[in-house]
Amino acid sequence: MTDYGAMNGHIETICMACDDARCDFKAMELQRRPMGPEDVVIQMKYCGVCHSDLHFAAGHMTGILGPAVYPFVPGHELSGVCTAVGEKVTKFKIGMQVGVGCMVDSCLSCAACKRGEEQMCSKQVPTYNGENKNGRAETFPVGGRTLGGYTSMMVVHERFAVLIPDSYPLQFAGPVMCAGVTMYDPLVRQGAKEGSRVGIVGLGGLGQFGIRVAKAMGCVVTVVSRSQSKEDFARRCGADHFIASGDATSMASGKNSLDIILNTVPTYHDYLVYNSLLKKTGRQVLLGLHKGLMAAFGVNALTGNNSRVIGSGIGGIAATQAVIDLCDRHKIYPEVEVVPCSELNTVYEKLDSANESGVRYVLDIEGTLKKGVVCTAPAPKLSQPDSPTLCGVM
Repeated sequence: MTDYGAMNGHIETICMACDDARCDFKAMELQRRPMGPEDVVIQMKYCGVCHSDLHFAAGHMTGILGPAVYPFVPGHELSGVCTAVGEKVTKFKIGMQVGVGCMVDSCLSCAACKRGEEQMCSKQVPTYNGENKNGRAETFPVGGRTLGGYTSMMVVHERFAVLIPDSYPLQFAGPVMCAGVTMYDPLVRQGAKEGSRVGIVGLGGLGQFGIRVAKAMGCVVTVVSRSQSKEDFARRCGADHFIASGDATSMASGKNSLDIILNTVPTYHDYLVYNSLLKKTGRQVLLGLHKGLMAAFGVNALTGNNSRVIGSGIGGIAATQAVIDLCDRHKIYPEVEVVPCSELNTVYEKLDSANESGVRYVLDIEGTLKKGVVCTAPAPKLSQPDSPTLCGVM
């Protein structure tokens, strides 16, 4: 391995980047900041491709979180191997498996950060397109925007790195730090435990992950979908029970039976119909980014955290570490398709058209990210979204 610790200057890296909102990706030679005393240098192996990557790179988030700065390098599902550590690093050693999720810095001094909920910090810095607000997410050249995980090398402060157990395959780790923690965090917050009755609305990628995580926590899981057509698939994913929301008899059979509902449907819908399935003290958690989610956050704040319908986003670093450890212990592996970097344009078009299978696409960084790589397909044909994804905003 290269001794990056002996280097005093910046670190060269190859990135899959796009020059504009057309999202026509190609390999670019860019730079990472020099390794600091509390930094970890990661030689990248894989990076998952999240729907949020598409929305940011295509400029869909401009009216919400500001414009994308190009060249743009997405990716917040990073996994690789530590190749160097700063002199003050205590959590990581060379050779360890390391991951990075949706953020690379926060203020570390506010109430949210002290609770281990860095995702709630007003000075949180996202893994890509973020500004160095607190001094631990500097770029090279100085003053740029953070570069994401479609990259051969990563530098991150150890506080925002996640230790991936040696026994957990790296190609599965990235999605755990995005979809996995999105499902895990609200379960923990709502007190899920052995015997808790959890409902999962929607059976896409998030829903499938939610079933496995809830089962690993000892919960009894009911999947709620529009028709009986997905019942066999839900049970193969581990569901104990199934309710068809379009069938009045089926809905009546589950009345007042659930402690928690995780609603993963990404577009606005009549989510209040599911409240009939909740016990008196139960709560429904919205995870899809639509106007109902924004309303849920507002109403819950106004009612002093007593609303029956609440919203949730990604989790903090502690929750991310906890869910990767849980997945390792219980051998929970997301359904992934590992693809070469040259297929990135094709992946974006697939994500934009619909990804009902729930498969998570993962870039083979180590094997296929080389100088001069271009995508085999032209720039993807992308539509304007109704609902940007949750992790992109939270």
